[in-house]
Amino acid sequence: MLSYYFRPMTKEYASQICSWKYDEPYSIYNLDGSDETINELMSDEYYCTLNSKNTLIGFICSGNSARVPGGYPAGIYNNDKLVDIGLGLDPDLTGKGKGVDFLSHALRFLNTHHNAQQFQLVVATFNERAINVYERVGFKKEVHFTSMINGQETEFVSMTYVCEER
Repeated sequence: MLSYYFRPMTKEYASQICSWKYDEPYSIYNLDGSDETINELMSDEYYCTLNSKNTLIGFICSGNSARVPGGYPAGIYNNDKLVDIGLGLDPDLTGKGKGVDFLSHALRFLNTHHNAQQFQLVVATFNERAINVYERVGFKKEVHFTSMINGQETEFVSMTYVCEER
């Protein structure tokens, strides 16, 4: 198991994340690098993820920053016990068997950081690779809904996870 470290986001890492380019169909996860996007990544809800060599490998976020607009009318954000989370892995590392380890470390960090036992994330339904990772860690599919992404209706599913008792 690799070691991952979570640090508050810096402008340098936010800019680097904005330069990541995912291949189709994952390009909906590409960020535009605008000042607005970098400022959002700089909020206290984002953490950069570094490996043991201090190299940026991903990021995590929680709270409002992890929410997808279409989830509001679908009612998925009405449970105060669920901490909403989001994550991204460097596109050069996706599809290489690193997802379960990355997500497991992220959940341990978020569990401690938020003193929370229940988490929710949202994923595009076409992203079967990520859904497989989430299910292997223990997330369960919940509500399907659509949201506008880059001017196109995209189907999403919310997934929930309950931590084992400490």
